This record gives sequence, C-alpha cells and structure tokens, in this order.
Amino acid sequence: MTEGLDTIPPAGKILGLDLGTKTIGVAVSDGMRYSATPLETIKRTKFTQDAERIIELVQGHQAVALILGLPLNMDGSEGPRVQSTRAFARNLSQKLALPIGFWDERLSTSAVTRMMIEADLRRDRRAEVVDKLAASYILQGALDRLRKN
Repeated sequence: MTEGLDTIPPAGKILGLDLGTKTIGVAVSDGMRYSATPLETIKRTKFTQDAERIIELVQGHQAVALILGLPLNMDGSEGPRVQSTRAFARNLSQKLALPIGFWDERLSTSAVTRMMIEADLRRDRRAEVVDKLAASYILQGALDRLRKN
C-alpha cells in the first residue's frame, strides 16, 4: 500500500522511518533517489525529543520529504500500530512542514533479519542494526515506486 507518494517533490533527498515501540530506524536516500542508506536508530523517549532528532536529521541532510513504514496486518487491514503511525505523522507534520508518504512495511523486518542471518551477523549485532536497515528497506521500496511514476 502506498499513500501520499503523490505529494513527494520530484527531486531531493528523502528520509525513511521505521517506527517501532522502542526505537525509530532512520534511512536517507541519495539526491538522485537511487538508493537508500541506513542512517541511525533513535531510542524512543517522548514524542517531543523523538521529533527534535528527526527534525535535526531532516535539516542536516536537507531532506524534502519523509516516508514512514505503515505496519499493516498481514491481511492488509489496519490495526492499532497503523493508527499509532498515523498519529505520529500527524503530530510530526505540526512541527515539520514536509510531505509525508507511507509505504507498506509488511515483512520488512523479517526480510532484513533473514538477510543478516544469511550474512552470519551475530544476534547482538543484528539487534543493533535491524531498525535502520528496515527503514532503508522501506525507503528503497518507495524510491523504486517513485522512479516508476
């Protein structure tokens, strides 16, 4: 499911966010929007502090838009986590005047985890990087779709 991609400007870097309950994975696209690169994992505290860090990253990378992973249920329906993601986006949009798009993130974490296991990463190392890699996976999917439009 894609939503809001039509509001994304045609050029400029995009930040991708994978919102978890304890962390926020962050990735950034290159200026040409060919690839998404994992950036960092934000330990969630309060919304205000989380938003401030995202705003710093937006400004530091001169991002023109955000893509948030939308955690749909496996059957495509929306549950409490989707409502939480939409609320986060609404609150963030009051502090940051950037377009926000959503990208279906079903299976992104499991796909990234599988890749890390195949790469023989230790469990503790996987835990450190899974969120920002999932954000990169989500952002890459959106970038691929934006290039096709």
